[in-house]
Amino acid sequence: MKSNEASRAALRLLSDPGHLIALGFGAGCLPGAPGTYGTLLGVALYLALHGLPLAGYLVATAVVIVVGIAVCGRAARRLGVDDHPSVVWDEVAGYLVTMCGAPGGWGWVLAGFLLFRLLDIAKPWPIRWFDRRLSGGPGIMADDLVAGLLAAAMLQAFAKVTSL
Repeated sequence: MKSNEASRAALRLLSDPGHLIALGFGAGCLPGAPGTYGTLLGVALYLALHGLPLAGYLVATAVVIVVGIAVCGRAARRLGVDDHPSVVWDEVAGYLVTMCGAPGGWGWVLAGFLLFRLLDIAKPWPIRWFDRRLSGGPGIMADDLVAGLLAAAMLQAFAKVTSL
């Protein structure tokens, strides 16, 4: 399926609740930078969850990941493209992973956003390895989860030496 055809197909998917989630409630259908819009949705969800105790936050993040594996894989099959840009729930999950245990404050929210987007776009090793070797729902999610883990480690290291 060509990209424009797949984009129109993505818009039609919004009536299905699972596809609606995979497409970030429509964020993935916005023109320009769907991954960035998906990450901004992740920021909004993080702001709703960050007041939870760490265990609650981790459970909520795990639910987002498990749901994401299912809905992203299903949307990709329906679109006929393994990792169509409009499927952005993986960015939501990756950002939530980035912010696990992060210090509070807008500086950390922004730092997490920038680190995650940089790693997600550049896909250095080992992110690229996961991106190229896995497919379907697990493959769509894996590279963003690894980017989130690396960004989280960087945030934690930075928090040890400074405060935003």
